[in-house]
Amino acid sequence: MYSIGTSVSGVFAHLRMNNIFWKTAAVLGITGVAATQIAHPLVLWLEAEHLDKTVIPFLYILLLGYFALSLLNRSSKQDSKNAPFQFSWLKAVFIGFTGGFLSATLGVGGGFIMVPLLISMMKLPARKAVGTSLVSVFAIVTAGFITYAFSTPLDFKLGALLIIGALIGGQLGAKLTSIYDDEQIRKLLGILYVITMSSVIFKLFHQDEAGITVLGGYISFLLILFLKDTIIHQRRKASPTN
Repeated sequence: MYSIGTSVSGVFAHLRMNNIFWKTAAVLGITGVAATQIAHPLVLWLEAEHLDKTVIPFLYILLLGYFALSLLNRSSKQDSKNAPFQFSWLKAVFIGFTGGFLSATLGVGGGFIMVPLLISMMKLPARKAVGTSLVSVFAIVTAGFITYAFSTPLDFKLGALLIIGALIGGQLGAKLTSIYDDEQIRKLLGILYVITMSSVIFKLFHQDEAGITVLGGYISFLLILFLKDTIIHQRRKASPTN
């Protein structure tokens, strides 16, 4: 439910900046929606067998580790050697299905999974990968939300409050992509995956406070960094020499 708000807000912002490849987004969305319907029975089975608190976090840790390595190991020199983006049906279907399946299984936004795959497999620039994934994520999380709404009790009041925050944060976050280059976005995202992975590991060992502290510390660092760079960017735009 929360991801619906973030994707809607982000789509409108990235639409204005021309950061969306519509054909790719459509394929990702259709295959992702199909994958959510396949994943839902699996999640219910894991819960029935009391495996959800071990299998899902373990899978989450593996994915976060892989994505962190794939993002942090890339360099600007590697990017310069990469061929320009070319649409691939096979890759788009794979990324969409993977994003939808894992989104419904792990309870995270599909963009969390699809963005690094779009960057590594389809060679999209980071900001284009974010914008394109948000369109497909809207379709995926809406289908996932409807599926869970009919089978699982949801806290709609909490969800609505989260969406209000998402509508504001999505606009601000999209604007920040114009301040940073693709390599900077990749590095910040890669570090986020490492920090998130460490917080999940802490939680597995019942060290929830340590996990929250680590994650909260990095989020605080990002907010300060974004505020500082936004102020610098605005000053440069207002400078008479520009």
